[in-house]
Amino acid sequence: MLRWTLFSLACALLAFGSLTTVRSPDWSPWRLAVLAGEYGHWLAVAAIGVVFGAWLTRGAGALSILTMTVAAGAVVLLLKPAFQASRIAAPMAEQLAAQFGPAVIPRPPFSFTDLFLGRRSAPVAVQTLDVPAGLPLDFYRASRSDGRAAPCVIVVHGGGWDSGDREQIPHFNHWLARQGYAVAAVSYRLAPKFQWPAQRDDVLSAIAFLKSHAAELNVDASKLILLGRSAGGQIAQCVGYTANDPAIRGVVGLYAPSDLIFGYVNTHENDMLKSPALMRQFLGGTPDSARANYESASPLFHVTPRSPPTLLLHGTIDAVAWYRHSVRLDAKLAEMKVPRAFVLMPWATHAFEFNLQGPGGQLTTYALEWFLAGVTDSVPGVGT
Repeated sequence: MLRWTLFSLACALLAFGSLTTVRSPDWSPWRLAVLAGEYGHWLAVAAIGVVFGAWLTRGAGALSILTMTVAAGAVVLLLKPAFQASRIAAPMAEQLAAQFGPAVIPRPPFSFTDLFLGRRSAPVAVQTLDVPAGLPLDFYRASRSDGRAAPCVIVVHGGGWDSGDREQIPHFNHWLARQGYAVAAVSYRLAPKFQWPAQRDDVLSAIAFLKSHAAELNVDASKLILLGRSAGGQIAQCVGYTANDPAIRGVVGLYAPSDLIFGYVNTHENDMLKSPALMRQFLGGTPDSARANYESASPLFHVTPRSPPTLLLHGTIDAVAWYRHSVRLDAKLAEMKVPRAFVLMPWATHAFEFNLQGPGGQLTTYALEWFLAGVTDSVPGVGT
């Protein structure tokens, strides 16, 4: 019985490990891939235990050998993200400095030790503020040792344009506040009741609100950064590239779609999110019937040499938003000579930054900290 239990566990761990290599099938829960990619090092410890257990029962013959082989394969796959992250990390400081100038970040881009011993930042106080039109935002006051007005990161949530809310991944916002940046996690009206450009207008309203209340919030109204996840990344990029606002110092897109015409024609009705239907209800039709809205909502169409510096992060096996969106946007930014960096993670799916100590989380926080310092002229380490 023990031998078969170990074999079954080895097979389950190998299946988890495969999610660091292949894209999750459309019918599967994609969050399992987050578990494999960003917590796989812990699962690898379990797989090593299975190898040891099977070795102790090696007298059973072929089944024990097969179990050890399967479990060893799981170890390799589950540790693959960490080793890939270490390779990506090696040139990261040089690449970021070339685009955004020098910065001194008091930690490496990736640490094997932090995979197991890293800790979340202590939370800061969160204040819910009422923005006009009934769209509240959660404000995380910057924790700064110098007391100066802080640059503000405006976080735009994901959710396929018809769901999600400003409370996504709050520990990420607490981490930003501890680095010395104010954070405004904003709300916007959702499809299908509200179609584009309502979402763009709501983020612009939040920006105007923050500027008008900058003194009481201790925010530097001339140093704003837009950060969006998934659908929120599309909104953040569109606002950043079209607002013509010098206060918007930078744009950060995490696994965001950047060309909705490209996205529509390169998927199918039964993909993981049923994304063609999402886009039709968000934009009022197909690219043929509502082309102006598709173009208006596609950040790629709005990049100019005056676009704000941009940081893009994406996983190559993202089953929700194809990484080719970010590849194409990065190429457009390069063509327009906009300062930009693109962190492409070969093991990662959506929400790879959920675990800040995981391979994706470590690379994300390091790149973001450097980017924010560069575009806001901030000094890393002023947070407490």
